[in-house]
Amino acid sequence: MKFSIERAVLLKAVAQAQSVVERRNTIPILANVLIEAEGDNVLFRATDLDIEVVDRAPAKVERAGSTTVPAVLLNEIVRKLPDGALVGVTENAQTGRLTIEAGRSNFQLSTLPREDFPVMASSDYSANFSAPAPVLRRLFDKSKFAISTEETRYYLNGVYLHVADGEDGRVLRAVATDGHRLARIDADLPNEAATMPGVIVPRKTVNELRKLLDDDEAQIAVSVSETKIRFATPAITLTSKVIDGTFPDYSRVIPQSNPKRMEVDATEFARAVDRVATVSSERSRAVKLSLDEDRLVLSVNAPDSGAAEEELAVAYADEKLEIGFNAKYLQEIASQVDRENAVFLFNSSGDPTLMREGNDTTAVYVVMPMRV
Repeated sequence: MKFSIERAVLLKAVAQAQSVVERRNTIPILANVLIEAEGDNVLFRATDLDIEVVDRAPAKVERAGSTTVPAVLLNEIVRKLPDGALVGVTENAQTGRLTIEAGRSNFQLSTLPREDFPVMASSDYSANFSAPAPVLRRLFDKSKFAISTEETRYYLNGVYLHVADGEDGRVLRAVATDGHRLARIDADLPNEAATMPGVIVPRKTVNELRKLLDDDEAQIAVSVSETKIRFATPAITLTSKVIDGTFPDYSRVIPQSNPKRMEVDATEFARAVDRVATVSSERSRAVKLSLDEDRLVLSVNAPDSGAAEEELAVAYADEKLEIGFNAKYLQEIASQVDRENAVFLFNSSGDPTLMREGNDTTAVYVVMPMRV
């Protein structure tokens, strides 16, 4: 195998591949990236047995072939090469080494046989559709903060992507919850997506997928089966197993009739919460909201470190209310708001609170209160 490739192109492909590789694993081949050179392209393939990413990069291939080399080491080498360098890559079958040359730099990397590299079995996908990158980016970006990190509740360790009934018909919906907060984001249902089975996309996949969704002009081909989901652009294909579990009935958690309405500048609110939470104890991170007519007082009282209070002008015309929340949860929810104002809907100090962006019901958040 022998090819030459631009350093920037190579770095992008290798960086995507090495981020999938687990740093600590007991199977040596899983630390490697599979490099396949043929025609006018080089394919870089990496897997952790649950996710597989294939990145296709244009290159001048002089001799076709394939081998595997340590992914993290290759990424470090390419990252440190000078900008604009042309990188020559040559495999020496006799020594079992891969030579990387750029200018006066020369590296020799040990290889493992490509036959040992596991390739994820292809799946029969029951639904195939395409969606604009910004649509998918919004679905996952606005919901992923609520993914649970509790491994015992593994079925909450991802985003539940499914077809649901929205206010104006069927929608593509992403839901995530950890039991303390919940995010439910809707998008127009793409053509051909109606038959899609509901799947739980794992947290790591959601994070890796983000790199595919940066191009606002891109159309992402999505394929879904009961056990796998695949996202593809012309250059990158990301295939992942889905979480084998049943996502709980989240609709029972979403309040339907919270009568007390508060409207507040989302950025100001998030900053004020951040400021008063500075003195809260790390363990509880509790902040109290005291609501009166057109006035919100945020306060924290931590016996060990002190107290803090800040007042905000809000739109509120209901009876007085005092309610406590985890400051981190409030900040994360408020930071999702793209519009100027956030609307909070309360019932009582012991009931879940609903938050949305103005009158937009395509992004709905729920946060559970806590005693303060």
